[in-house]
Amino acid sequence: MLKATVYVTIKKSVLDPQGVAVQGALHSVGFQEVESLRIGKYMELTLDTNDRAEAEVRLKDMCEKLLANTVIEDYRYELED
Repeated sequence: MLKATVYVTIKKSVLDPQGVAVQGALHSVGFQEVESLRIGKYMELTLDTNDRAEAEVRLKDMCEKLLANTVIEDYRYELED
């Protein structure tokens, strides 16, 4: 079995209204040092395979078909035994 960690973030060129709202909230409670903030998603998957190459192909398909909206989001993943 392999463990996959997937990180999905909004592309730099896309406005992140949720990130802007959280940044504003941080400022309002005294954390003025926060210059920018972007919100993303974190996912952990357990894959029922030991074939790392196959897992990477399948994981890329999962990200591009469902886990990330590749029009406005970037993704990256890590695989570990």
